Amino acid sequence: MRVDEYAAHDALGLAELVARRDVSPRELVHVAATAIAERNPAINGVVELYHDQIEGLDETTLGTGPFRGVPFLIKDVGPHLAGRKQEFCSRLLAGTVAATDSHLGTLFKQAGLAIIGRSNTPEFSISAATENALYGTTHNPARHGFCAGGSTGGGMAAVTAGMVPIAHGSDIAGSIRIPASWCGGIGLKPSRGRVSAGPGRDEGGWGLAMNFVQTKSLRDTAAMLDCLAVPQAGDPFVIAKPDRPYAELIRTPSQPLRIGITTTPVMAAPVDPEVAAAVHATGKRLASMGHHVEIVTPDFDAVEADRSMLDVWFFGFNLILEDAARRTGRAISPDTLEPVTLQIYEHARQITPASFLASIAYMNAARRRLAQLFTQCDVWLTPTTAQVAEPHGRYHQGMTGMSLMDWVINGTRPLQFTFPHNIMGTPAISLPLARHSNGLPIGVQLGGQPAREDQVLQLAASLLDEL
Repeated sequence: MRVDEYAAHDALGLAELVARRDVSPRELVHVAATAIAERNPAINGVVELYHDQIEGLDETTLGTGPFRGVPFLIKDVGPHLAGRKQEFCSRLLAGTVAATDSHLGTLFKQAGLAIIGRSNTPEFSISAATENALYGTTHNPARHGFCAGGSTGGGMAAVTAGMVPIAHGSDIAGSIRIPASWCGGIGLKPSRGRVSAGPGRDEGGWGLAMNFVQTKSLRDTAAMLDCLAVPQAGDPFVIAKPDRPYAELIRTPSQPLRIGITTTPVMAAPVDPEVAAAVHATGKRLASMGHHVEIVTPDFDAVEADRSMLDVWFFGFNLILEDAARRTGRAISPDTLEPVTLQIYEHARQITPASFLASIAYMNAARRRLAQLFTQCDVWLTPTTAQVAEPHGRYHQGMTGMSLMDWVINGTRPLQFTFPHNIMGTPAISLPLARHSNGLPIGVQLGGQPAREDQVLQLAASLLDEL
């Protein structure tokens, strides 16, 4: 198989070739390695290849799920894969190896994926720019020198560049959806509790973070949700699922829904007029399909969100870094952490239990105010990002000369429409539905009610003509 033939398929397409024995899993991982060798030097989305999984792949160890034999990348923040490096793209943790598989790692294997390497991310997945001191900068495949987004920029860049058809991602404020928007791929953040974070923790980011994947086809997204939406023993709660597989539901047209549109700023960052126009054009398409579409205005205190997110995201972060320093024998210093990460470390040391609890209380109140949207609509339609991809250097953790709060406020520019869904725990997907006049992708976001991935995916399928 040639690289261009390989890159033309989505993940299920490759799995279908494997199932028909038109190609073997071993051949696929070799083609993927060739694609990475050819395309990664210009993009830097892949930071490590598992050569034992390429040169010595034992096909009998692959799971029997719908993605059997499909090459796949793990983001360098987890999920844990026993015996594999997990460095969080930080010099502090360079060379560290995970001891056990996480539930998610096990489910990826059961899905049949051939996990062949790690993707790039900002240090500790903190920023919206995949730029770090350990492995360098990931370039956007749509335009060299421009940001691929973060924090899962390496994975999305690898997918849209044709290196792998599907890759792991995680999302605490938009980290799956921002790269999807800027690179022109598909990125779903599932509902809170949909995908297990175990066994090492109950939830990621105090309930704000979710793991999933980044894809180039919606059918891959839906089929992988079926593979990963599997409650594990000891999970703190289990949320409702539809009575049919997501992969089947996306082939069924959506019933008429109430669609609420917002294109005005949610966190005071300007919205590019062409991005807003793409959202309104999507609204007109949905109206032509029989959905009721109207403008809605969320109730959201952006100033308090900026302050509270720092304390919620980073309560206990200092303990994590200090434990890492003990394990690696390295000191916490400018030689091991980037300037913004060092500021966050110092801030985390000062967070009191009272401040943390006040911030959690704000998130609870914000969730309830924001959720009033869904008394007016079933799906919330917005830009994914207010702007298209920007040149490197605007959001990374190597920045100096500004306060931590100023860095956070600056960093809300890409995430003002994504972060509300992390607060609410609601499913949201970025779709590549338009192009800017400058040639860069525009992502349009569909957000659903809690646990209603089915509605979001059905609506997305109608927009992408995948029904």
